[in-house]
Amino acid sequence: MAADQVFIPPPSLSAKFEGSFAYLTVRDRLPTILTKVIDTIHRNKNNFLEKHGQVGVDAEKRAISFLSKLRNELQTDKPILPLTDSADDTEVWNRYMQRQQDLMEDRQPVSWFKSPWLYVECYMYRKIQEALWLSPPIGDFDAFKEVKTKSFFESQQAIISLCTYLREILANTDTSKKESVFEQFLRFLQVSLWGNRCDLSISAGQENSQKTSPMDSLSDLRCFILVDDSEKVWSMLTSVQASGGTDKRGFRLDIILDNAGFELISDLVLADFMVSVGLAKEVRFHGKSIPWFVSDVTKQDFDWTLSQTAASNHNHTSFCGAQWKRHVKDGTWTYHDHRFWTLPHEFCDMPEDAADLYSTLQGSDLILFKGDLNYRRLTGDRTWEHTVPFERALRGFLPAPLCSIRTLKANVQVGLEPGQAEKLTSQDAEWMTSGRYAVIQFCSQNKEQQQGS
Repeated sequence: MAADQVFIPPPSLSAKFEGSFAYLTVRDRLPTILTKVIDTIHRNKNNFLEKHGQVGVDAEKRAISFLSKLRNELQTDKPILPLTDSADDTEVWNRYMQRQQDLMEDRQPVSWFKSPWLYVECYMYRKIQEALWLSPPIGDFDAFKEVKTKSFFESQQAIISLCTYLREILANTDTSKKESVFEQFLRFLQVSLWGNRCDLSISAGQENSQKTSPMDSLSDLRCFILVDDSEKVWSMLTSVQASGGTDKRGFRLDIILDNAGFELISDLVLADFMVSVGLAKEVRFHGKSIPWFVSDVTKQDFDWTLSQTAASNHNHTSFCGAQWKRHVKDGTWTYHDHRFWTLPHEFCDMPEDAADLYSTLQGSDLILFKGDLNYRRLTGDRTWEHTVPFERALRGFLPAPLCSIRTLKANVQVGLEPGQAEKLTSQDAEWMTSGRYAVIQFCSQNKEQQQGS
């Protein structure tokens, strides 16, 4: 215990390490994303004119000028500047910048290439929002909506296949047979896992949809799951369910969402399966309050996806959409956002910096954290040794039993066996960033449950 009290975590991943994935992201991918945002805003010039008149065109010019300046500052490693809008998180962001400044060596200014990658990448997306908020009346424009919509429609065949499979399974699964429910739970969990490949921020907004039925390739993909704690999740799920859930009102699942499009559909299908077979009584979805990391889910994306699915001309898909809307209407499913999800803080900061959210999550029976950004924030986006236990990298963050499911698209990964990372590196130098590999990593407050499955 004494050792933990003086424990100093490893350094943050940063673009200051030339040639690293963080460096390449800041040098290449972030400017590309900014350029696409600028192009998108400019292409909507006529829409702004039609909707707002000349004031809309003036706003478009102002936002583009702001973002062009931002792109130049990024590419030339200029100091990070305080936010100047008056949003409810502005002061928090500026305090965090000062916190980063205090950590800089030799009093160097906080800057794009010298500061933590997690911080500067989050800062860029927040600055995109600032550019729009400082350009009324186009402040509510989602510069990523077009690519999110395109990705959804390009994934239609996979969505139809998944919805069809869900309906067939719900019609034919004997819920009294634990083994068959367990088998299908694993399949839907893995679909949600591999749905995380459809990440538009990693592809800088390029087409990255799910074209084929995900169910067909699950068995082939099993060998690419580097850590698979699915059975530990099931053991905890069934034991808590048997006891009636944390508050005796039934099992509550919280899903911290990642990408819109096919991945969101895969999360909705998992949640629907769990509710329909009695594994969960309530599902809380947590998304972003502003457009974030290109394809992250906002409330508008969530509602739009349910409406589009319900309006599908394919029977199984429309049935699922209608069912999901009923779940929302009767309160079985709820959507929540909190400004903490769009801050740059590590999750171990949550008890102090977002005590209300932490308290809310403590009421959960299981929290599923989807995707790379959540994993980076869970582990602090630091240069951990790959064999460091997942629980250790969380640095005390454990509001409730939690499970991170992600395909690897950033160079942070903990909880591996000795020699596992070295073997992977010898086989595939890009194993941490290609999205080819994945993990399902579980951590519970109840150590006996962790070890007993």
